Amino acid sequence: MSYPVRKFDAVIVGAGGAGLRAALQLSEAGCKVAVLSKVFPTRSHTVAAQGGVGAALANMGEDSWHWHMYDTVKGSDWLGDQDAIEFMCREAPKSVIELEHFGMPFDRNENGSVYQRPFGGHMQNFGAGPPSQRSCCAADRTGHAMLHTLYQRNVRANTHFFVEWMALDLIRDESGQVVGVTAMEMETGEVVIFHSKAVLFATGGAGRVYASSTNAFINTGDGLGIAARAGIPLEDMEFWQFHPTGVSGAGVLITEGVRGEGGYLLNKDGERFMERYAPNAKDLASRDVVARAMATEIKDGRGCGDESDHVLLKLDHLGEDLIDSKLPGIREIAKKFANVDPARDPIPVVPTCHYMMGGIPTNYRGEVVAPSGDDKEAIVPGLFAAGECACASVHGANRLGTNSLTDLLVFGKSSGNSTVEFLKENVHHKDLPRDAGELTRERLDRLNTQKDGESVAEVGAALRQTMQKNCGVFRFPDLLTRGVSEIKEVEQRVMRTQIADKSQVFNTARIEALELENLIEVAMASLVSAEARKESRGAHDRADYSERDDQNWLKHSLWFKEGNRLDYKPVHMEPLSAETIEPKVRTY
Repeated sequence: MSYPVRKFDAVIVGAGGAGLRAALQLSEAGCKVAVLSKVFPTRSHTVAAQGGVGAALANMGEDSWHWHMYDTVKGSDWLGDQDAIEFMCREAPKSVIELEHFGMPFDRNENGSVYQRPFGGHMQNFGAGPPSQRSCCAADRTGHAMLHTLYQRNVRANTHFFVEWMALDLIRDESGQVVGVTAMEMETGEVVIFHSKAVLFATGGAGRVYASSTNAFINTGDGLGIAARAGIPLEDMEFWQFHPTGVSGAGVLITEGVRGEGGYLLNKDGERFMERYAPNAKDLASRDVVARAMATEIKDGRGCGDESDHVLLKLDHLGEDLIDSKLPGIREIAKKFANVDPARDPIPVVPTCHYMMGGIPTNYRGEVVAPSGDDKEAIVPGLFAAGECACASVHGANRLGTNSLTDLLVFGKSSGNSTVEFLKENVHHKDLPRDAGELTRERLDRLNTQKDGESVAEVGAALRQTMQKNCGVFRFPDLLTRGVSEIKEVEQRVMRTQIADKSQVFNTARIEALELENLIEVAMASLVSAEARKESRGAHDRADYSERDDQNWLKHSLWFKEGNRLDYKPVHMEPLSAETIEPKVRTY
């Protein structure tokens, strides 16, 4: 074993909201923890979350975690696990108050309580309405404020950060227990084995699998790729959320908070078309409903602009003062990326890939689970996951706005606590297997010796176009079948990628080639799972199966890299203490 070894109690991969919240639990419990991040922690993609954290604080009107739970189950189109959803909604108010005590600069009401705005799909009285003001926000820069707050808290707790390091592969021993990861320092190209008693993935989403995305360029599904190569399945990967309002032509996110503050969508005729699709919730229906409505308006010839390829988001009627106090970042984004001042003109918007509902299978304690024998959810010892890379599953087939920040706070803490408990029971490091680091060596050797190979940029573009064309807002059987065939071809090309620059120091070509090897696992899982699911549910809308089919498809998909095969497991319909929320038709 020639790679140097560093020993820690636990290794956390990813330093966004979930990774930082988990790290805080571990560091404050006295554990020696290493946090690996491709970027400086405050540049993680959580920084881009704008609208707020969903929590039933009831600062702005009547609310309860039961209502929040109902909205989340309904938003998930009943694919969410109700035990995990109850856990999240019950813990959410405590998590927000805890964050406030850490120093989070939330917007305030006159009485000093945390300001909350309405958000899509959040209602009072078990969906009967009116809209609930549930989103706790810091203007339109909530994620930014959250990251800085959590990072500062981790500095106080002496968390050990490895900045600009990329995790490469999991190390498991003969029994299947996770005993560490290999990782590369980007600056030097040095590969190190991080030998640990536990590993926690908080690597975020994989939105860069699409050509048009609100996601940062770092969101390449690294945790998912690593998990898939280590024999762990990926759950519910057919469900991708398209945010209704990405800036047309740029993909940059315009928060749902704009509509929460009173903005609304218009077609080329100046019609508020959401009144036709969701008569009650209108522009604050759940994201899959709004995105499909927009796509339908464009498809039916009511789009705006010379190409009729977008709709308009109007907020000038809100007044300059409100825009500058509650939506200052949006005004800046609109000027920069759309060349419009939203205080005077509407913003051109189009649905854009935003969030991955699927991911690494976990329970609500943040423990990674995978089928073993008859047990569909056997715990993988020593491995934990939280945030967007994990599938608990609280989002099911469609995530409600604000629940991503709620998810990473609640499950970041929960997975951190579970890891601490695991470390108490596993005091000593288990031995590294003799072949530790071998898979990483093989992958790096291939890149260093590949001749007459393919361009990483060209293969990456083919992968993103394949997903964009064949697995978008609306899904057609012929496109899904073609997509599966095309992505298999792309997979062969990924294994032939070549880098011209073989140097070690900050070799971005090598990093991008390694990221592509993670993205291909995500794309394969997504297209194969989507082609197989013969129903429409949440964000998965099939032209040939227009209805939800609870009899045959109320189940989670599990994609395995080995054999490119699918398995399924039941949805948890039993909450922890509340009554089961029975499936019914979703209306807004």
